[in-house]
Amino acid sequence: MTAPTPTLRQLRYFEAVARHGHFGRAAEACAISQPALSVQIRELEALLGTALFERTGRAVRLTDFGRDFLPHARAILRQVEELGEMARARSRRFLGRLRLGVIPTIGPYLLPRLVTALREALPELDLAVRESRTDMLVAELEEGRLDAAILALPIASARLAERPLFREPFLLVRHESCANEPVPRADELPAMRLLLLEEGHCFRNQALSFCGLTPAAQRETLDASSLSTLVQMVGAGFGVTLLPEMAVPVETRAAPVITSRLPPPEPERTIGMIWRRTDPRADRLERIADLVARTCATHRQEDAAGMPS
Repeated sequence: MTAPTPTLRQLRYFEAVARHGHFGRAAEACAISQPALSVQIRELEALLGTALFERTGRAVRLTDFGRDFLPHARAILRQVEELGEMARARSRRFLGRLRLGVIPTIGPYLLPRLVTALREALPELDLAVRESRTDMLVAELEEGRLDAAILALPIASARLAERPLFREPFLLVRHESCANEPVPRADELPAMRLLLLEEGHCFRNQALSFCGLTPAAQRETLDASSLSTLVQMVGAGFGVTLLPEMAVPVETRAAPVITSRLPPPEPERTIGMIWRRTDPRADRLERIADLVARTCATHRQEDAAGMPS
């Protein structure tokens, strides 16, 4: 007789509890009651003959076995998701549902035009968008909870395909009172109180690298959660910052600041789209990437007139 094996439902519930660290939030995410989820977890533990979670009051932690079991469960769930994607790829719809991630230093400036372009070119596409930091998007993509993401390359993951879209320069943002002052060199920026995004944003590390600073460098400055906050603080005379080119028209239009291109080598980043190499819809995602690249090119051309020379 074949020994009992875990069900996909049990694996999904286990993965949800491990991800949320809380039975109630996991149950809400799975759209079931907490008691029903708890029953499935207990049955899974009984089947495996060992505990998966330590339950201490409201805290839920994985046991040693649970930590070893989690990557295998996620791999199975990812493979099941890819089977569904394979079936959907054979349907007449171009792509079906596209769960797209985007980083915060791109989302507000590109998404409005990109969503319009996708709707016009692929009206049957069911688009869902998630904005988050690079590390979180990569993790969700590898776990099968996203289909693709638009972010700054490169990404250190052999499991993900990378498609460069365009290179984007960073511009220096200073208070408008600096209009007649020369543009500083990169190594002069830290002394001018360089304002950056908080830790966890790839844009922060790119800016630090350009200025020759390490991520651990101690600086008396402001670490913000948005580019808008950085620009407003520059407008208040608190310091200077760097801004991706696509963000300049939006973030500087209502602030008393000026933007300048920095002396060569000009800081820049490569924007690209990534997806799982195992995704059976890779050819269609390539075509989506082509559309994104064209939209980005049009976006930059339209905004070029407002950029400093």
